[in-house]
Amino acid sequence: MAPKGLARDTVVRAALELLDETGLDGLTVRRLAERLGVRNPALYWHFRDKQDLLDEMARELLAADMGGPREGEGWRDWLARRAHRYRRTLLGHRDGARLIAGGDPGLTVARAFEKELEILTGLGFTPAQGLHAIGAISHYTLGFVLNEQARRERLAAGGVPDYAAHLAEFPLTRAAARDGGAPGGDEAYAHGLRLILDGVAAAIGTPGDG
Repeated sequence: MAPKGLARDTVVRAALELLDETGLDGLTVRRLAERLGVRNPALYWHFRDKQDLLDEMARELLAADMGGPREGEGWRDWLARRAHRYRRTLLGHRDGARLIAGGDPGLTVARAFEKELEILTGLGFTPAQGLHAIGAISHYTLGFVLNEQARRERLAAGGVPDYAAHLAEFPLTRAAARDGGAPGGDEAYAHGLRLILDGVAAAIGTPGDG
């Protein structure tokens, strides 16, 4: 029997809170047990090991960002909204992208994904086109946020070099940033996402409205 009052979802929520404080490298079973006021073995009533806990944390985040289109929403607007929501979820937790990248989505997420593919096939996609459309968007988002969060951690540690003295060597890079914006941040993410969605629309032979 599990320790009284220590539910599985309680452990996951506490672990996500601890993740925000310590980062993925600082998240340990010992620290989590101390936070919950229990001994380490109490957590193993719910989780085989630390990786099992990390997998459940990842599933908690993934499940929140899945679902179908709103009423009257075409596939392009739906997938764009889904992608932006996914990015916000990853950015909402310290090392959120690293947590997802190393996690096992499990059956619950797989079933939700199957329903999303069913919706896309009803909108004119083949199963393969739906799979690769969502996969490309998800991988792009995950990689983008991995870079964002890694840079954030490096900035916090004072480890980003100052290139101000070398700006004259990079006139094209400066012109690109001036005309098109910085390569990171919300606008850059949205621009890359539009390129992917344009490619999806071309691949399935629609104008992209859904």
